[in-house]
Amino acid sequence: MSPAKPTRQIMLDGLWRDNPIFRQVLGICSTLAVTNVVLNTLVMCVSLTLVTAMSCMTVSLLRDWTPKNIRMMVQTLVIAFYVIIVDLMLKAYWPQMSRNLGPFVGLIITNCIIMGRCEAFAGANPMRPAFIDGLFSGMGYSFVLLAISVFRELFGMGSLLGYNMPYFSTAYWDNWIIMVMPPGAFFALASIIWLCRSIKMRETKS
Repeated sequence: MSPAKPTRQIMLDGLWRDNPIFRQVLGICSTLAVTNVVLNTLVMCVSLTLVTAMSCMTVSLLRDWTPKNIRMMVQTLVIAFYVIIVDLMLKAYWPQMSRNLGPFVGLIITNCIIMGRCEAFAGANPMRPAFIDGLFSGMGYSFVLLAISVFRELFGMGSLLGYNMPYFSTAYWDNWIIMVMPPGAFFALASIIWLCRSIKMRETKS
C-alpha cells in the first residue's frame, strides 16, 4: 500500500489538479442534463457530494472485510444505499425538486466519479482520507457544474436562482434560447474545459 497523501494534496487534487470533469471528463451526463437552472444544479451537486463522501468513507471502512472478487458489487450496493436515502428525502421534503430532477438523482448510482473514487482511493486508504477525497472530488464536480449553470441560466433566461438580473431582463438583451437547450450545455461544458485546461497548462509551464 502506498503512503497516504497529505490532506492538503487530497483537497487540491479533488478541486483542481485531478478534477473529475475538466481533467478526467467523468460524470458529464448530469453536467449536460441538469445545468440549465442553477437551483436544480445546486441540489444535484449537494446530493452527489454527500453520496460520494459517505460512500468513500463506507467503502474504506469495509475494505478489509470485502473479498476482492466482489468488491465492485459491494461498492455499488454502498452507493445505492446512500442514493436511495437522498432520493427518498427529496421526495418527502421537496417533491417539486424531486420532479424537476426526474431520474437523475437515481442515476447517481451509475456516476463513474463515485465508483472511480471508491475503487481508486477509498478501497486502499483509511476512512478519514477517503472521506476527504470523496468530499472534495464532489466539490470539484460541483464547482464546474455550478459555473456552467450560472452561465446557462443567466444568458438563456436572464435570471439567477429565478431572480431577474439587471440588464439581462431589459429590452436591450435577447435571451439566448440555445443556452437552455442541450446544444447550449455542450457549448458551456466545452468552454469551461478549454478555460480550465488552458490555466492548468500555464501552471505546468511556469
